[in-house]
Amino acid sequence: MLLNFFVLSFADLKKFNYYYWFAFPAPSKPTMHLREICSDIKSHLDTNQLNDLTEGFKLLDDAQKAFFAVVKENNRVKVKTLTDILNDTKGVKKEVNMQEIYLVFADPSNSAKPGWPLRLFLAALLDHCPDLVNSDIKIIGLRCNITGGIEHSLVFNIQMPQEIHPMEGTGWVGWEMNEKRYFGPRLANMSASMDPKVLAETSSDLNIKLMKWRLVPDIDVEIMKTTKCLLLGAGTLGCHVARDLLAWGFRHITFIDNGKVSYSNPTRQVLFNYQDCLSGGRKKAEAAADNLKLILPTVNSKGIAAHIPMPGHPVGESLKDETVSNIKFITEAIAEHDVVFLLLDTREARWLPTLIAAHYGKIVINAALGFDSYLVMRHGVCSSSQEGAVSIDNSCVPGGSLGCYFCNDVTAPGNSLKDRTLDQQCTVTRPGVAAIAGALAVEILVGLLQHPLRVEAPAIYNSNNDSNDEQNMQGVLGPVPHSIRGFLHSYQTVVPTCTKFKQCIACSDIVIDLYRKEGIDFLLKVFNSGTYLEQVTGLSELHLTAEMTDILTFSDEDD
Repeated sequence: MLLNFFVLSFADLKKFNYYYWFAFPAPSKPTMHLREICSDIKSHLDTNQLNDLTEGFKLLDDAQKAFFAVVKENNRVKVKTLTDILNDTKGVKKEVNMQEIYLVFADPSNSAKPGWPLRLFLAALLDHCPDLVNSDIKIIGLRCNITGGIEHSLVFNIQMPQEIHPMEGTGWVGWEMNEKRYFGPRLANMSASMDPKVLAETSSDLNIKLMKWRLVPDIDVEIMKTTKCLLLGAGTLGCHVARDLLAWGFRHITFIDNGKVSYSNPTRQVLFNYQDCLSGGRKKAEAAADNLKLILPTVNSKGIAAHIPMPGHPVGESLKDETVSNIKFITEAIAEHDVVFLLLDTREARWLPTLIAAHYGKIVINAALGFDSYLVMRHGVCSSSQEGAVSIDNSCVPGGSLGCYFCNDVTAPGNSLKDRTLDQQCTVTRPGVAAIAGALAVEILVGLLQHPLRVEAPAIYNSNNDSNDEQNMQGVLGPVPHSIRGFLHSYQTVVPTCTKFKQCIACSDIVIDLYRKEGIDFLLKVFNSGTYLEQVTGLSELHLTAEMTDILTFSDEDD
């Protein structure tokens, strides 16, 4: 009865949190003192006596093993129950000499101090035997090891108090402290083993963990979890990229798209289903974010319905406020994320995010599709001092000097949807092209994040697999190309590399400086004129100087 305890508990079953607070009650008085430092039991009992104590302890009934007594007789030891030495009512039996008796308690402590049960034992002993006041008694703290040995037990010499007080006025102590050393409940969070969402999160990382354990021990798993990805476009490319990001361990994915899910989408765009097409169709960005959570509930995904303003698409007064609002949405989103994926239908839709990402120095991964071809590339992120730089031996281009999607162009993007029927405005591709391009876009990002130079990772200029320099440029997952062009009709892939173009209409210093200086006013000029970018970057003069008549025939503004 002395070893009773209380426990207050509460189970928060929704969050799999279990709160519990133990109390091992003991009276605050009387106060006892250790007469001397505890001593080893071997200094009191020899080997034979220890054996006697061990055997006698084993023969005791389980209800008696917590508290009992030991008496030395003729160099031997006898184990006695408390009933053998105490009267039924009060006091010690007359024939018992307490100076020859060791009181024993099962001691749970593993330090030099006695365990909590001794406090209860002595309080109960004084209550039953008031004549023990102001006396010394010997206590054995019995400590059994795994094999049943008691050689680690300790002997305590206790000085009983000089007077005792009525138990009715005694206070009680014994509430356990929590991990913060305050009196309060402890928490057992069982979500890791019981919450299906947490189990799904843990299990989804199994492939990457096996990759690290078995194949690529130097891979940084955590960087994928903390990298925030912004996907501009939630169509065929956006859906494939999102799924591959999820498989690589990325957990922050945001979609921007202003389209709605149509009946033709679910068979190609893998994040949508038939239900998303009903009632006019859900917004693609929102549906993609929600359906991503159905695959992995712990992913941090959201969708933003916004239109991306484009060069050559004039903005009238009626659309000006909406356009300015969309620009702010896109700008804030790019600033908040680490990586921007350009997965849009048209060339001109990629211009604004390319410029803003260059302004903020963000990683940009671009993917574009043809009928049976694709382009996947990363944009250079650097200062202007590295523009156009190539390594001394022309073997590679530093990561900061790589060109963007528009660096190979000598014309500004125009309205590619002008005078086209609805079926002509739709991107028509072989079904496998988007899956291939989406996968390569994610692999380029992962290779970049795992490279020791990160965004400064160089791209091979003249590829030579036997080159030592090329091997030195490799990251954990190998070299990171600047761009990948694939041709499905011939099943061929090439990896061209190009440097920044100082007159680029998207990432050149001229354009970025004008954007920083004029802001939205500069953007509105670009949207309202298909030739403004060519004028400010000097491309118009370049056309006249070089007499590039053939190139001008392919201009988007040419009727």
